[in-house]
Amino acid sequence: MDSHMDWHALRAALDWQVELGADEAIGETPVNRFEAAAEAVAQVAVKAAAVSAAPVPEQVDPVAVARAAARDAADLEALKAALDAFEHCDLRRGARNLVFADGTPGARVMVIGEAPGRDEDIQGKPFVGRAGQLLDRMLAAIDLTRDGSVYITNVLPWRPPQNRDPKPDEIAMMLPFLERHVALAAPDILILMGNISAQACLGKRGITRLRGTWTEAFGRPAMPMLHPAYLLRTPIAKRDTWADLLDVQARLKGQT
Repeated sequence: MDSHMDWHALRAALDWQVELGADEAIGETPVNRFEAAAEAVAQVAVKAAAVSAAPVPEQVDPVAVARAAARDAADLEALKAALDAFEHCDLRRGARNLVFADGTPGARVMVIGEAPGRDEDIQGKPFVGRAGQLLDRMLAAIDLTRDGSVYITNVLPWRPPQNRDPKPDEIAMMLPFLERHVALAAPDILILMGNISAQACLGKRGITRLRGTWTEAFGRPAMPMLHPAYLLRTPIAKRDTWADLLDVQARLKGQT
């Protein structure tokens, strides 16, 4: 009786499997899918453990790297080489040239602009386009020239794409180089040209409000001024800039 019932039970189980579509044998021996699945899960767990145990790449702080590189630069040539070797600013990948400086190292006046434009990127010098030509005329009006009495650089040494404003992280990683640049050039007076220069050197924006008032940057007297590119677009503002230039001239002559 029990054998008869076992046969019917087995036949019913077989019919049930056929209805499910399991009507073909694909191996000589049965396979325990539960054991196979458990083994696969175990292998995944082993791989996950290996990945989690792998060393995590150390995160690099570009500002700290820049600070160390700038600190180690003993002179302007070494600082330029350190900037040229700095790999953490993506702007360098789209620029033609490193724009380091122009003019006379050791001059009493140091001009700090914002970032290179197209002409500056091509020539590798700051302020050589239309705005640069205007800057030269502005300086000449108070008896200053690149050849003997002015040294010029920018906050950023590489041109941003489409001349966009520098990003805060780009300014932050270039600031140690700029601070060291000022220390090595050792000017008596800084002229901060434009909003980006004021933001980097003073931590403030709003050049139309800041211009014309003496302040201090990197431990030196600093005069924020309107950028020559702005003056080309807004000629009426040249009157205010002329007053600022006269103030710089008076300061150089020892007048208050």
